[in-house]
Formats: sequence, C-alpha cells, structure tokens
Amino acid sequence: MLELENALTRILSALPAPEPEKIPLAQAHGRVLAEQILSPLDLPVFDNSAMDGYAVRASDVAAAHSDCPVRLRLCGRVAAGTVFDGEVQPGMCVRLFTGSRLPLGTDAVMMQEDTRTEANDPEGVLFLDQVKPWENVRLRGEDVQRGAMLGQPGDCLTAGRVSLLAAVGLTQVKVGRRPDVGLLASGSELREARQTLSPGQIYESNRVGLATLLSRAGGISKMFPLVPDTLTATRSALEMAFNQCDAVVTSGGVSVGEMDFIKRAFEQMGGELQFWKVAIRPGRPFVFGRCQEKLLFGLPGNPVSAFVTFLLLVRPALLRWQGARDVNLPAHPGVLAETLTNRGERRHFMRVVVDDAGNIRSAGTQASHCLGSLAAANGLVDVPPSTTLAPGTTVSVMRWE
Repeated sequence: MLELENALTRILSALPAPEPEKIPLAQAHGRVLAEQILSPLDLPVFDNSAMDGYAVRASDVAAAHSDCPVRLRLCGRVAAGTVFDGEVQPGMCVRLFTGSRLPLGTDAVMMQEDTRTEANDPEGVLFLDQVKPWENVRLRGEDVQRGAMLGQPGDCLTAGRVSLLAAVGLTQVKVGRRPDVGLLASGSELREARQTLSPGQIYESNRVGLATLLSRAGGISKMFPLVPDTLTATRSALEMAFNQCDAVVTSGGVSVGEMDFIKRAFEQMGGELQFWKVAIRPGRPFVFGRCQEKLLFGLPGNPVSAFVTFLLLVRPALLRWQGARDVNLPAHPGVLAETLTNRGERRHFMRVVVDDAGNIRSAGTQASHCLGSLAAANGLVDVPPSTTLAPGTTVSVMRWE
C-alpha cells in the first residue's frame, strides 16, 4: 500500500508528454499555456489620460487656486481614438477624455472637477488647482513593457491573463491538448436515473459528479454505459472506452471481492497495473495502470471515496498531462471550531465546512457512502493517523470549488 505522495509521483512520472495545439484566445480561459509569450508592444501603447479633463503644461497652472484661477486658452478636443494635430503651446490646453492620447507639448491632465468654463468665454478654461507633472497620466509602458514576459509554458490561462494577451493583439495561443477521458461505473446494482429501481438496486451518481470535476481539471469527459459485474462485460467496456479515449476513469470493481473485475479485465486486454491501494481514507482501493500510452484510474465505488481519490490523484494527473506546473488543490488556512479525530491508521481527508471567517466544522458523517456530508462540504482537512485536532487549531483546508 503506497503513501499518497509516492502514488502521485508514480502517476505523474507515467504521463505522456503534453501535446500542444493552437486555439482561439477567446476559448483559452482555464487552459494551460504551451509556449513562451513576450509582449510585442508597450502597455499602455501611448501616454494617455486617466480621466476626463484637460491636457496642460503643469508649469502653466502652478499658481492656480480656487480663489485665484488661471485661465488657459482651449485649442482643441481629443476624443479617445483620435490625436491632436501639432504641439500644444504654453498658455493653452486641450479637452481630453479617459483614454485620450496626451497631446505633444503637455505633461499633465487636470480633472474637469477642478476647472470651470464660462458661457461668455468659449475659448477659455479656468483652472482652480495645481497639478504635478505627469499627474493623471497613464504613461506608455508603465503596465507592461515591450519584450516583457506575459506567459510561460505551464501557466494557467486565467481570465486576467487572457485579457492581457488580448490587449497586446493576440488572437490565438498555443496550449496543452485536453485529454479525452472515459467514465465507467461498474456494478450490477446500478441503474440510470431514468429507470425504475427494483429491490436491491440504486441510482448511479459517480459518473456525473466525476464529469464535473474532470471538466474543471481541463479534461473532456465521455460517459459510457453502466457495466454489470461480469468479467466479459467489464473487459468489453474497458476496450470500448480505451479505443475512444486517452484515459479511462472507473468507479467500483477495484476491491478484493469476487465481483470486482476491473483489474483482471484490464490485464487481460494487455494493460499493466502500476500499483493498487493507497494509504488514505476514504479511497484505499485505488488502481493505476497503463495500456501502452493510455492510462487507467480505477476509483473505489463508494461515492465519497471516488470523489476524494479523483481530487488527490486524478485531477493532478490531468493538469500535468496538459503541461501545468501547479497541480495541487488550492489550500487556505482556517481555525477549527470543533474537534476532528482520526482513530485510524491511514490519513483521513475529512469533509469540512469553512465559513467566511475561516472557522472550520465537520460537514457531517464521514462514512465513505454519505453523499449528504459531501454535498455540504466545501473543503477537505488532512488529519494524520491516530490524531485528534482540538478546537482552535490552525489547519490547511483543501478547496475544489
């Protein structure tokens, strides 16, 4: 039985190299960058006004005061997207708007609230305050300079980074290809939600939950029909899924029962098991295998076990497969508002609820079949074996939403 870190290391080392693909920038949010991007221009591209007002020479209004305004002659108007023709001479000003290019000869912008115009003097503007050189001016290149690094391979393309790339004129970007992942659920007791339940049967819920997590990790999910507990049906389902996908995630059929066929069927079709069992709770009966360049992630059938093992072992693999460097779940500190106890011999990833103040409470019953507490949870706390964490203890909470 492998420790979690060793299991994850073995999985990541078995991954194929990321495959880059070119996509439109508008579709790049959440994808993993596969190329280095240097800025082809400065941002801002030119000196421009940070607000509506007047472009001036700061020295012209150095003596301005509300009780003693300074009058400058209005010599033009520059809307955003246009330019002032020529150079502004001393004693003159130009009407500007937010984003307007700063006219040649000026070095500051006076906000319009500090000015006054008079109906009988349409060519004059009264300035009621002073302004410092380059005040209210967005300087060329103050945000990003030409040649600056905008992204490196492995960076996740957030909405902010996508906006930055658009601002420098990019329309396409090279990213890691998203893997196609098949989802199989094994168990003769399972039924689809639209079917009527007979005695001893239950509705299958793992695939739809895993599909949601898979999508957030960048994978493309393909859901396959339910698999009854026979070796022939299990092998047939695995072969179909592997023929169509880069990887297959199964739930159920990986334990030691006589009706657990995933491992045996996978080996029969030519797959090689890399390891089985991980020293965590929930989720010990986890299987990882390779079939040529394709991968098997065999999750336990209990819904919480499947959910947790996906987060800890499958999610990092999918992200690294696309070239991501940071594959860990986001983690934030919080303070326990009640006791968390792990009496077992394996690390227990307990479902918790974290409130806005950072107070942490158990989400409810921690049994691996309890979906109610999973639905209530918004984080996991890693509680070491044979450990009691007292109220007031600061712990790290792993988040997936």
